[in-house]
Amino acid sequence: MIDKSLNNASEAIRDITDGAVLLLGGFGLCGIPEASIKALAERQIKDLTCISNNAGVDDFGIGLLLKKRMLRKLIASYVGENKEFEKQYAASLLELELIPQGTLAERIRAGGAGIPAFFTPAGIGSDVAKGKEIREFDGRLYLLERWIKADFALIKAWKGDTAGNLIYRGTARNFNPLMAAAGKITIAEVEQLVPAGALDPNHIHTPGIYVQRIFQGESYEKRIENVTISA
Repeated sequence: MIDKSLNNASEAIRDITDGAVLLLGGFGLCGIPEASIKALAERQIKDLTCISNNAGVDDFGIGLLLKKRMLRKLIASYVGENKEFEKQYAASLLELELIPQGTLAERIRAGGAGIPAFFTPAGIGSDVAKGKEIREFDGRLYLLERWIKADFALIKAWKGDTAGNLIYRGTARNFNPLMAAAGKITIAEVEQLVPAGALDPNHIHTPGIYVQRIFQGESYEKRIENVTISA
């Protein structure tokens, strides 16, 4: 098997340049590619288009890229929790495409499956439908949505092998598997990296054919946006 493993995040994201389109895995702050984002934030690149479930928080996740004004456009389903995003968007320094979460997931899945477009009822009668083709099927209106693909997909898994096979854990199995298939180059970071063949094939969520680079990260913070406790 081909050994796709690299030493660290900096090596893995070495050829991401100005203007790149990136898929960033995770749901909220759960399962985000922390190491890859930190490595990106240390680079002097700009005009990135980032596609993510969320905008991170001010000092973590995509918030690190926003703080350095590395983004030209954000495509997401949720942009709360981030004052830096709010400031840049209000000052017209950042473009935003806000997409219903189910539609975002399906557009990414379609990109990975090679399906250029599909019809969905989500967004009918709202600003989401502006400028899009609308057709009627069985007495109900649907709007046309196009696939999403990217130059790079940056994802995180719990365990992977050097051939790129991945296993996710709990909620971290969210947008990551979809994005793994929709990137021209998929970079996976894992908490545990094992030799090829060490994983039970029945437990693999993302086959290695979708992954071009893999590395083992370290010191993961695994933050959450808000802590809620009962009295």
